[in-house]
Amino acid sequence: MNVRRSAAVLAAVAVVGAAAPAAADPSPSPSQAFPSALYGGKDPKFDGVWRQSLALLAQDTVGVKPAAKSVEWLVRQQCADGSFAPYRADPTAACDAKTMVDTNQTAAAVQALTALGGHDAVTGKAVTWLKSVQNKDGGWGYTPGGASDTNSTSVVIGALTAAGEKPEQVEKGGKSPYDALLTLALGCDGDEAGAFAFQPDKKGELAANADATAAGVLGALGQGMVVKPGEKSETTGATKGEACEDERTPEQAAANGAAYLTKALAKDGHLTSALPGSDPQPDYGNTADAVVALAARGDTGQAEKSLSRLEKNASAWAAQNGPAAYAQLIFAAHATGTNPRDFGGTDLVKQLNATGPAPQTAEKTRAAEEKSDSDSGPFGVWWYVGVCLVAGVGIGFLFSGRRNRQQP
Repeated sequence: MNVRRSAAVLAAVAVVGAAAPAAADPSPSPSQAFPSALYGGKDPKFDGVWRQSLALLAQDTVGVKPAAKSVEWLVRQQCADGSFAPYRADPTAACDAKTMVDTNQTAAAVQALTALGGHDAVTGKAVTWLKSVQNKDGGWGYTPGGASDTNSTSVVIGALTAAGEKPEQVEKGGKSPYDALLTLALGCDGDEAGAFAFQPDKKGELAANADATAAGVLGALGQGMVVKPGEKSETTGATKGEACEDERTPEQAAANGAAYLTKALAKDGHLTSALPGSDPQPDYGNTADAVVALAARGDTGQAEKSLSRLEKNASAWAAQNGPAAYAQLIFAAHATGTNPRDFGGTDLVKQLNATGPAPQTAEKTRAAEEKSDSDSGPFGVWWYVGVCLVAGVGIGFLFSGRRNRQQP
């Protein structure tokens, strides 16, 4: 859901034209190129709202209260019509026709702000906008008016569910989001049986896409990014619905997609990706998404095996890719009942928090400690006074002061 978004972003740019470089923050400090409230240090032009939303949602999932200024930054990114763009350097400037708003950033913001609570007006406007750009086939593309794709339709379904809507009742031309997903699900013939495609190709044909399949399973289940583990399979390590069936219902499409993911993961424990001209590489982001999708159905056998693989290998990937990557791993850990604070020896929560402003609890603790230090006087909290040492040549006094400061 993070690195894989680059493909969707590039597709969107191809549709709407090259984006102008985002301006710097109106009043940045000499050492801060981007707003201090933003998570991650890379250019937010294409993913600012996305990664901020995932970071805040992941913090909320593990019981961490995000910094108030980070939540406020996300709220202020909203345009007057309810939509969100990836990054608006000056949120006081009105959005216009050149503002590259999209469904993915908007849906992610809805999921995060709904989870945090207290932002009904913001999320309500966002949901209204999402409904206004729904396609006639019931789905959504990355940008308004773009052809429906599995990933965008699924993330919007998650937003609708989070906001208390019933996705099956959100229709355009008599078609619901589930109708759109079913048109993007492959049948039960061949090696790609049960998978979802991202979009039809130019000939209208569907090709299996593991990333889209993970998204499609969650969408067909009416779930968002954060899920509780589904009811476990009765047989340890088993997968529900292993046989693909052509019954055209959201539930069966989710089962078929889960079976495809299980098969794809079984070989190496992870999904792979390959750029043109390069060898296939482990795709830890998509693997984390697949773990969430399988766990949502209760397909715990392969989900737990792949989660274990992530614990052993994904820390360096997350450190390189930043807050959205840490969030994906936290979502996968949460979905399988794994402690994200001890993820293969890595504290994912601590690492995520370190990519942006300190959470509110940490801010209060630090403020209290600083106040305690200031109240103790100029010499610190504790002084150890040495005892008198009597020697044959005289008397000396040894004073040593030590400050015992609790680390934040």
